[in-house]
Amino acid sequence: MGKLLDELKRRKVFPVTAVYAVLGLFAVGSQLTDRSIIHAQTNVADSTAGLVELWEAGQTAFGQYVTGVPYTVETGRELAANPLLDYAFLNLEQDYNINSALDLAQGLRSGTTGPAMDLLVRIPPLSEAGVETSKARVKELLAMGADGVVFPHVRSAEEARMAVSFFEGVNVWSPANPEGDIIVMLMLETPDVFAELEEIANIPNYSSLACGIGSLTNALGGDREAAERMNLEVLIQSQRVGMADMITANTESVARRVNEGFLGLLVYGPTANEVIRLGRAAAGR
Repeated sequence: MGKLLDELKRRKVFPVTAVYAVLGLFAVGSQLTDRSIIHAQTNVADSTAGLVELWEAGQTAFGQYVTGVPYTVETGRELAANPLLDYAFLNLEQDYNINSALDLAQGLRSGTTGPAMDLLVRIPPLSEAGVETSKARVKELLAMGADGVVFPHVRSAEEARMAVSFFEGVNVWSPANPEGDIIVMLMLETPDVFAELEEIANIPNYSSLACGIGSLTNALGGDREAAERMNLEVLIQSQRVGMADMITANTESVARRVNEGFLGLLVYGPTANEVIRLGRAAAGR
């Protein structure tokens, strides 16, 4: 895999078909099961336990929100060397570039002697990129070893079902498939979509339903209290169907978010480690 990543980076061009040809993954519905080069079995009590292991145990996972440029191999190594982190959340919503994911993934895998830290990648909204481009990006990210894909600004149940359909044949972790190893996350960030919240939560074969509370607050004209009420509605629906919910946290909110039942907390900025320490204490980790 290391040689493959080096070669793809050297070429500076990453057509999806080229990635598949190297890995032998040609069909959209191919089962991406050979992930032993990326992961090993871990104990949930171990700091290297992945998202699936932690969520299966009902434990809160703590991740770094990776945004801004450049994304480098060294960035990945630094993240992998942080024993407080369980996963990395790479934000490519505004600028999708497979080089960024490849470099970060290589750093995550080379920066530790144990199992690689889980990598989730947020791609541009399906409504902006289109169906075929979004599907190709999902395939591309899974082929290079990403552990999950995040769809922001999901606008309807129909769009949610379309996003989930891109993972046909993939071993997605979900309430109905506890043996899965790929994370699929849908984010709700506009008021209108909440009319279909329960229907979206009931869609099978995905892993996490979350509220993009910052974008939702802006869409509500800055009404943070209303956005928070809707955020907690998403949490209730996620818990009802057995999925995980993820949200950002800071020093003031992290213990509360743990106690509310959010199983994925994202931290960022200079106080990130302090936030995680507070969160781990609240979670008993």
